[in-house]
Amino acid sequence: MDKMNTVIYLVMRRMRIPLLVLLTVYTVAIVGMTLMPGVDDQGNPWRMNFFEAYYFVSYMGTTIGFGELPYPFSSVQRMWVTLSLYMTVISWIYAIGSLLALVQDEALRNTIVESRFARAVGNIHEPFYLICGYGDTGSALVSCLEKRLMRSVVIEIKPERINMLILENYPVYVPKLCADASKPIHLVEGGLKNPYCAGVVAITDDNLVNLHIAITTKLLRPELTVIGRVDSHDVAANMASFGSDFIINPFKIFASKLHIALQSPNLLLLRDCLSGYKTSCQLLEAPQSGLWVLCGYGRFGKAVYERLKGKKDLRLVVIEAMPEKTGLPAVECIKGRGTEADTLQQAHIEEAVGLIAGTDDDVNNLSIVMTARELNPNLFVVIRQNRADNQIIFEAAKADITMQPSQIIANHIRVLLTTPKLVDFLRLTKQRGSQWTRQLVTRLKKELHSMPPEIWQMTINQDSTPALWEFLKENLINLRCLQMDPRDRDNKLACLPLLLIRGEEKIQLPDDTECLRQGDQVLWCGKPGAASWMEWTLHDPLVLTYLATGQIVSRSYVWRWLQNK
Repeated sequence: MDKMNTVIYLVMRRMRIPLLVLLTVYTVAIVGMTLMPGVDDQGNPWRMNFFEAYYFVSYMGTTIGFGELPYPFSSVQRMWVTLSLYMTVISWIYAIGSLLALVQDEALRNTIVESRFARAVGNIHEPFYLICGYGDTGSALVSCLEKRLMRSVVIEIKPERINMLILENYPVYVPKLCADASKPIHLVEGGLKNPYCAGVVAITDDNLVNLHIAITTKLLRPELTVIGRVDSHDVAANMASFGSDFIINPFKIFASKLHIALQSPNLLLLRDCLSGYKTSCQLLEAPQSGLWVLCGYGRFGKAVYERLKGKKDLRLVVIEAMPEKTGLPAVECIKGRGTEADTLQQAHIEEAVGLIAGTDDDVNNLSIVMTARELNPNLFVVIRQNRADNQIIFEAAKADITMQPSQIIANHIRVLLTTPKLVDFLRLTKQRGSQWTRQLVTRLKKELHSMPPEIWQMTINQDSTPALWEFLKENLINLRCLQMDPRDRDNKLACLPLLLIRGEEKIQLPDDTECLRQGDQVLWCGKPGAASWMEWTLHDPLVLTYLATGQIVSRSYVWRWLQNK
C-alpha cells in the first residue's frame, strides 16, 4: 500500500462516524421538511418537494439563513426547522472537532510528509546522492555538493537538524525527511530505487545504522556506490563483506595525513590544495624527529600512534586518563588528562617538539594546548576539534593542524563523488618521491599564480563532451588545443592536465602534444573559471573548430552559405 492510499485509509477510518452522523442528520432534516404541512400564498395546503427541502436544509445547516421559501412557513414547519437547525449545528461541531483531531494526528502528519517527500524525490530527473545523516558532516557535504550544483536528498532522524536544513539557502532544493534511515522503507522513499540515484552516503552518528544502510543498499541496488562512515574495526569489516565501495574512518585519514606531514610535507601540501581542504597553500613544516606528547589514547590516539610508532627518529609519550579502559601502548604512558601542568611535565613537555591534543572533549583539548604552551612556547601543536560549532575558539587557539572529523569526512567524500580520479593521481604522486612532488608544487604555483586551484575531470563521451566526441570521429586534437582560450586562441587558459587515463594506462602530467581519443579521461587543474571556458569548448563545435584550425565559422546559415559561395 503506497503512502497516498495510506492517507486516504486513515482519513476514511477516522472520519467514518462523523460523516455518517452528518449524512443521517441531513437525511432526517430533508425528509422531515417534505412531510411538514404548510400553506401557499393563496391559502391552499402545500408541502415542499425533495429539491426544495434539500436546498433549504443545505443553507440552513450552515446557519446562513436566506429566509423562508418559497412561501412563509407554517408553525409546524418552523418547529421542524428549529429542531433541524440544532441537529445540524451539533453534527457539524462534532465533525469539525473530529477533523481537527485528525489533522493533529502524528501518524497522519508523518504519512503526509513522507508522501510529499517521496513525490519530490520521484520528480528528480538528474543524478543525485542520498545522504543519510545531517550532522556536522552531512551539512558540510551537502554544502559542498550544492556549490557544484549537484543534487542531494537528506534523511535525518533528529528534527532540530532538519530545521537547520530548512533554514539553509541552497541554490538547488534539497528534499529532506525526518526519519530513521536504517529502515529500508525510508531509503526507498529517499530514492534508493530511483534510476537517477548515483550513490548512497551513510554518515550518521551510529555505526550500526550506517552498516544497516550499506547492507540495505547493496541488497536492493548492488550497482550503486556506497560510502559509509565507521570508527569501529568490527563494523568496518562487516561493511566491507557486503561490498561497500568506500569505508571512511576519520581517525585513520587524519593519522595518515599527520604521517605524510612528517614524512613528505610537499605531498601533504599538494593533497590539501588539490582537494580544496586548504585555501592558502603554504608549506607546513612539522618536526620530523624528537619527542612528541600524545594526549588521549582512544580511537583517535590509537590511530595516530599506529601511524607514528614506526618512525625511528620520533619518540612518543602518551597521556591517558583511563588507561584501564583504553589499554596501554608499548611506550612511556602517564596517567592523567593532560590539562594539569604536572602531568605534562611528567611527559617531559619542556623537551618536546610536538603536542597532539586528541581527547574527545573540546574544552580539555584547548586546556591542554594552553597549558603546554606556557611550559613550552615552541611546540608544534596538533589539536582535535570534535564539534563544528566550536570553530571560533579553535581558530583563536592557532594550532598548526586542527583535526575536525566532520570536515575531514565531508571533504574526503566530496573528492570521491566529484573528482574520484584525484585519488588515483595522489596515489601515483606518492610513488614518485618528494623531489618530483616538490617540482610539481612549484610548477602549479607558477601556472596558477599561487591561487587556490580548481579541480575537474573530463570524460570524452557523447553526453558530457558532445562537440569533442564528434570532432574526434574524423580529426585529431591534442591537449594544447583544449587549453586555448575560446575567446582568443592565442591566449592560454590557466590550467594543466594532471592525469590522462586511457584504458588501463595512466599518464601523469601528460604532454601538451598528447592526442586525445574517444573514451579518454582527463583530470584537470586550473584557476577558478578555467573549467567554465573549457566547458564551452567541449560543447560548442564552432568554438572547437576555431581553436583547432583558427577558422572562424559563422553561426548564421546565410553567412555560411555566402562564405561557401
